[in-house]
Amino acid sequence: MARYFKNFNYLMFFAMVALIAIGTVSIWSAGNARSEAVFHGMWKQTLSTALFGLVVYFVLSALDYRRLLDFGSVAAYGTALVLLVAVLAFGSEIYGGKRWLWFFQPSEISKLCIIMFLADYGRKLRDFGFWGFMLTGLIVGVPLLLILAEPDLGTALTLVPAVLMMMFALRIWRKGLLVILAIMALGGSAIMGAVYEAEKPGVAAETRAAILKWVPLKPHQVKRVKVFLFPEEDILGAGYNLRQAKISIGSGGFSGKGIGKGETNHLKYLPQAISMNDFIFCVYAEETGFVGSLALLALFGMLVIPGAWTAFTSNDERGEALALGVSVLVFAHVYINIAMSIGLVPITGLPLPFISSGRTFLLTVMAALGMVQSVATHREATRQ
Repeated sequence: MARYFKNFNYLMFFAMVALIAIGTVSIWSAGNARSEAVFHGMWKQTLSTALFGLVVYFVLSALDYRRLLDFGSVAAYGTALVLLVAVLAFGSEIYGGKRWLWFFQPSEISKLCIIMFLADYGRKLRDFGFWGFMLTGLIVGVPLLLILAEPDLGTALTLVPAVLMMMFALRIWRKGLLVILAIMALGGSAIMGAVYEAEKPGVAAETRAAILKWVPLKPHQVKRVKVFLFPEEDILGAGYNLRQAKISIGSGGFSGKGIGKGETNHLKYLPQAISMNDFIFCVYAEETGFVGSLALLALFGMLVIPGAWTAFTSNDERGEALALGVSVLVFAHVYINIAMSIGLVPITGLPLPFISSGRTFLLTVMAALGMVQSVATHREATRQ
């Protein structure tokens, strides 16, 4: 027990608690602006979920992560596959996607399950060289394809960098990783270039259709890329959300308009359907301004950097991979969510950790960080 308190990362913990408090207030503000009364008390659900999440956090941080991986990684991965298949078969369809199974989102849970499995078996996969690399691709690829089938591109976008960093840290055929990164960069550039050529002003409808038939994106995803490339083309249609998001953030100025006083939010210029989740950073930024936004980024830094340091200082490869995977996953969520709000990347449905509403995601992130805390508190004197 003495070692637990000695190695406990207090900075990471207090940053998490501060982010939960900010998220609860932001959800209260965004919820009060919505017409439906049910959303006015959404902050209470967030707070109660966070309190339960703290129990999960401390339990997992007290457990030895190695025992957890020994007895739980295979079960976690198998459970993830079953849930991802079940949501496609029996899930509720909301906004054109099947992402909910009763009251939770399997895709959120599956991210942590995949990280656990890869952290546990990565060393063994490394010993097989090229075939270990291929097997890793299969292990990660199957749930990833199931997530994309929902469709949930945002979740896939955050999981990929976490997995790639884990594979690099575990030294799973690093030459292959460089090839994959090169292919991804070329593929992404080719897709962006194709959409640009198809959607630029003056292109004939026949030419547009001929180009887009080779683009592996759904129509709504093509619209999001188009908005990113031509943000001023359709400001009352597909580009409306991004324009209002930028206005909300910019109108906050240096110090913000005050908690609960965001005009863009309360006048409903920022669409209500996204104000509590994907675009909640806009609500927060308008109310707290540049100072509050900078403080929020600093808190995320105090969460991610200690997590990465825990991985770097771990004396166990499995602990290193687990802490690194979780840290990169959280960073990817933060980066993509905020970047899409200010137009640096195409818009995709993705929550901001601790700030957006969503009980499944909140519990999953808190459980994941509890495991990172376990890596810190159970470090050994020699590398294993």
